[in-house]
Amino acid sequence: VVSPLKMVLCWKIIEELYMKSIIITGASAGFGESAARKLHAEGNSVLLLARREDRLKKITDELGENAQYYVIDVSNRKEVEDLFSNLPAGFKSADVIINNAGLALGAGKAPDVDLDDWDTMVDTNNKGLMYTSYFAAKLMKPLKKGQIINIGSVSGETPYPGGNVYGATKAFVRHLSRNLRIDLHGLNIRVCNIEPGAVSESEFSNVRFKGDDKKAASVYEGWDSLTSSDIADAIVWTINLPERVNIDNIEIMPTAQTAAGLQIAKDQ
Repeated sequence: VVSPLKMVLCWKIIEELYMKSIIITGASAGFGESAARKLHAEGNSVLLLARREDRLKKITDELGENAQYYVIDVSNRKEVEDLFSNLPAGFKSADVIINNAGLALGAGKAPDVDLDDWDTMVDTNNKGLMYTSYFAAKLMKPLKKGQIINIGSVSGETPYPGGNVYGATKAFVRHLSRNLRIDLHGLNIRVCNIEPGAVSESEFSNVRFKGDDKKAASVYEGWDSLTSSDIADAIVWTINLPERVNIDNIEIMPTAQTAAGLQIAKDQ
């Protein structure tokens, strides 16, 4: 007969073998928060990264054990380097990093935008992802294991009016993901790029329209868009696949959304 103590020890060993340590950027809302909750519910340890400490503390307090947070601006190279040089216990050999931090600002056409918005999108969507991917790869290389999941967008492949630099930053995410996959070939490190279409129930449109809740809500009125939970499900599925399986790219669209057709300007 196996004693209760031995059974507990056996389960602890099994958990250590199969549960993962996962670092998530942009984890204070949207896809990042939803993925953190789902992955933690499966028994994984999660380290939530974002700029808003109040939100991070609230989420980790709700999650409890095996959930930690770190306040960081991923567009700041020194902050990212400092984090990876001083990772909390349990994350020094992190299994997965989810590069979710990103944003769109404005929906104006190129001649009419605020150039500062373009700078901010490049700094966060590209430089931030570049820094975290670089240090994650350095961490995983000697371990010969790990997974980098980048959150892109269908706009990285399909342009639309007002998408301009946001779409360009997500095209960068797609191609950096592909090139990381090549650079890490032979090291048993998986790289996946997930590209959502229109998603409600996140702060994406509120941020894009700079706090104009009415304008943000109007984007999703009258049709059934994706939710943050849908994208989190794809993230969890990708992580839980056998290590021999690498999903290179996932494009996820709402049933109601398709790519726009070509335009013709008449009587120019």
